[in-house]
Amino acid sequence: MRVLALSPGPLSLQLERLPVLASLCSSVGANLQVACSPAVKAAWELLPQLEKVIPFNFEASPTLADWANLLGCVREPDFQVCLNFAEGQQVNLMLSMSHIPSRIAGSGFSSTELVTPHPGWSSQRLGSYLKPLGCELDADAFRLALPTAALEKARADLPAGDGPLLVLAPKGGSADWPVDAWTALPETISQRLEGLRCSELPVEMNLSSRAAAVACADVVLSSCPITQWLAVFSGVPLVALGGNPDNMPERPDLRCLGHADRLGELKPDEILQALGF
Repeated sequence: MRVLALSPGPLSLQLERLPVLASLCSSVGANLQVACSPAVKAAWELLPQLEKVIPFNFEASPTLADWANLLGCVREPDFQVCLNFAEGQQVNLMLSMSHIPSRIAGSGFSSTELVTPHPGWSSQRLGSYLKPLGCELDADAFRLALPTAALEKARADLPAGDGPLLVLAPKGGSADWPVDAWTALPETISQRLEGLRCSELPVEMNLSSRAAAVACADVVLSSCPITQWLAVFSGVPLVALGGNPDNMPERPDLRCLGHADRLGELKPDEILQALGF
């Protein structure tokens, strides 16, 4: 069985959709193909159920020829289900000419089932897409299954020692917590916790390496929304600077602190308290 996802939007939205597609594929034993921008395909490459990424930039004003090419891509394989996160007349016209029997979306005349968001945090809200198929979503339980080789490489790059590992992941830029504050924090914590190891992830680090580094951490402190998603999906304790608690599961080891546009106002003592010191 094959499942198709039409997935416009930035990397953060692609990550938000991972649990619902992974759950569906696991429930029905399906392979997954995703139409999305090449710039965000790395998110879907984190899923072992992924068979193929169909490069399609929904935000680049696709031409009629682009839509015709996409139609050819989705008509050739034997798709049984499409979860459509795109909107507009063009995508609905394209889907209406496909042979996919179950086409599930929040709107659109091509849909065989229209759904409204479930209550809960952002990934759990997408559980409504599975209801017409008789499946349930437990987004809280979703965990990334990363390749052993990637995890081994991440462990090899860790600081020496056997103490707890704190991973720092700033988002960078003028709206972030100040650079000197990030730099000073490990020394401050090490004075209270002997043997602390600390690793800071470069802003430009690719997604698969970032996911593996996060999975090796004992706790993550991050103002980067992408890293925050990876920590949530790895089950790693997280202090999310500027994070929105409505977009995260309710877990005692997940804490949101500060406002994304005012991170400079956060004091080191507030960070230390959120980390448990």
